[in-house]
Amino acid sequence: MDTLAELPPELLTLSDEDLVDYHVSLSFMRTALENRHSNLSHSYKGKSPLFLLRQVLAKCADEVPSPGTTALAFIPDRDLRESIRQDISAAGQDLSNGEWKGATVLAGSATEALLLWAVQDEETKRGPGALSAAAKQLVASKALPKVPASDPENWVLSELIEVALHLGRIKKQSANQARLAKDFRNLIHPGRVARLGERCDRGTAHAALAAVEFVARDLTP
Repeated sequence: MDTLAELPPELLTLSDEDLVDYHVSLSFMRTALENRHSNLSHSYKGKSPLFLLRQVLAKCADEVPSPGTTALAFIPDRDLRESIRQDISAAGQDLSNGEWKGATVLAGSATEALLLWAVQDEETKRGPGALSAAAKQLVASKALPKVPASDPENWVLSELIEVALHLGRIKKQSANQARLAKDFRNLIHPGRVARLGERCDRGTAHAALAAVEFVARDLTP
């Protein structure tokens, strides 16, 4: 009972009605336990408070971003926004726990997701062909070695960085930081770690988290 009553508020992603059901069910169960009722015979809304509580808790998220995580309000798709925020939050938690690889890789993943959203949003605004034209210009200037795939969802992080910078969605400082995150993120591959003699550490974690925060800042209107 104490555990249920002390669930973090951010996990209780419930409607007002469900939140009332949650608290009323807890109250019924607490009263039953205090009075040594073994069968919870009372009902609420025609249901056992235990059943109703389970039903309400099933609607809650298993995990949510920490309250201080960057809002990313510029992304209209709620599921995508919260998915990226969850990665940023988890990266921050890994950093706090000294889990350098987790922080580095998750922050790099969030940076990539933000940049993918940005270039797709730019093409929506500019029209079909805008990304292809930008990529060709970058190849001509040798900022990219080759024209990337037609679908930006198949682009690698370096391509997303350069196109987003070229289109003015991120600033040069953010692009430079994201390039560092790109290199560090690849340290998830054991072969690269062995070949380069590098590994994720406190520095790579901080650098990757800085990259995602810089990119989010630039994308915020």
